[in-house]
Amino acid sequence: MTTTDKPSAEVLARLFETISARKGADASKSYTASLFAGGPKLICRKVGEEAIEVTIEGMKGDAAALTRESADLLYHLLVLWAETGVAPDDVWAELARREGTSGIAEKASRPKK
Repeated sequence: MTTTDKPSAEVLARLFETISARKGADASKSYTASLFAGGPKLICRKVGEEAIEVTIEGMKGDAAALTRESADLLYHLLVLWAETGVAPDDVWAELARREGTSGIAEKASRPKK
């Protein structure tokens, strides 16, 4: 990236490709590979931990810390997607499907649990 390039959401696509390439790699040499080796239970635990850290920093109002923790959460979420076969395009399509629909209406349209 040059100094005139501005980071964009495309970084998520590149990160997802890198994460996916780490599946089956040596867990002693790659943190991402160690997450995959730990399986969904470990990955989900990490997503939960990061979500809590995002919440804490959001409550504190520390924008720099919230930025760092948000990056951690997105990374771990991408690992979970790669583990479970969810592609970023699937999530983007779901967000596009919901676009223009109120959150209340969208939630009401979901099947009851």
